[in-house]
Amino acid sequence: MPKISKKGIDMPESPIRKLVPYAEEAHKQGKTVYYLNIGQPDIKTPTVALNAIKEITLDVLAYSRSEGSETYRKKIAEYYGRNDISITHNDIIVTTGGSEALLFAFGSIMDQDDEIIIPEPFYANYNGFSTSSGINVVPVISKIENNFALPPIEEFEKLITSKTKAILICNPGNPTGYLYSKEEIKKLAAIVKKHDLFLIADEVYREFVYDGISHYSILEEPGLEEHAIVIDSVSKRYSMCGARIGYLVSKNKDVINTALKFAQARLSPPTLAQIASEAALDTPQSYFDDVAEEYVRRRNTLIEGLENIPGVKVAKPNGAFYCIAQLPVKNSDDFAKWLLESFDYENSTVMVAPAAGFYSTPNVGLNQIRIAYVLNEDSLKVAIKILEEALKVYKD
Repeated sequence: MPKISKKGIDMPESPIRKLVPYAEEAHKQGKTVYYLNIGQPDIKTPTVALNAIKEITLDVLAYSRSEGSETYRKKIAEYYGRNDISITHNDIIVTTGGSEALLFAFGSIMDQDDEIIIPEPFYANYNGFSTSSGINVVPVISKIENNFALPPIEEFEKLITSKTKAILICNPGNPTGYLYSKEEIKKLAAIVKKHDLFLIADEVYREFVYDGISHYSILEEPGLEEHAIVIDSVSKRYSMCGARIGYLVSKNKDVINTALKFAQARLSPPTLAQIASEAALDTPQSYFDDVAEEYVRRRNTLIEGLENIPGVKVAKPNGAFYCIAQLPVKNSDDFAKWLLESFDYENSTVMVAPAAGFYSTPNVGLNQIRIAYVLNEDSLKVAIKILEEALKVYKD
């Protein structure tokens, strides 16, 4: 029998999606399932983006340029300019989602068996992207006890070898919601310059920052022009996950020129989705202000509710719309399955993402879950009650 590749065997399952069959079965049994497992906002997509699709008069839906349409990239550059980041459209490669932007970045700066340092827990697909790119993740663990703040720089320095090519952060973070401070970004900037590394920042949640704190992009840091690579996306910013449009941004011309070759190999990003995404850039600031206020309310409702459950520890996020909660269980993977297979409270249950899949270090985060607070407040209150009742009766 023909054999599957080692790379294919090593590809990790998604901790976010692997429980879907259990949720579907629970639904077939007539249970209401509250989905806290995936970052699919229920926020409405901006009308300006949807109208752009409705008003299309094209006779042919043709390829765009491999780097994305020039008009769209110029508007992206203007968006960054409004955020005090000076770039041009030539510093941008439009991609099929932020995922492809990260794959292009990995392919452009790393070879087989090279290493990338990532503070964990991190977005689970970083593991998959690294495996598919033939590179090795070297984790540095951040801890719930200090709200998942940046680990000491000394911990990074211990891990740097001749194979190290980059440090990757998500800011604000998925799955923790942690927002890196300007001081922390400057520490990272100093270490990548000292060791001649790249600093990749996944900044797709930049609009979702709370409590009067500002987001500081690595593109704002002076002297980092040749080191900084930003991954961005329209998915969460405009609640357009299905558009599958992202972009890679860097002032390093070698990075852009190399990423363009990868972009040419897949021909072009989706033309129709670029039209909608370009229109989305005209979304008024009031939209983002309202969305941020809504997420603050949801966050506060969730955190307060979780803190009132005996044995639960939770880190308070300052950005994005996720949090990590530590439960009084041994294995959250088993608990998550049990919630869907065997438990209901008033004929309802919840779906959560076991957090071990957001680590690459074995046996870390086994008693943690990631919660996406993408449901309205009333639904979150019900979901919290279900978790509370479930923990009363669950036996490891």
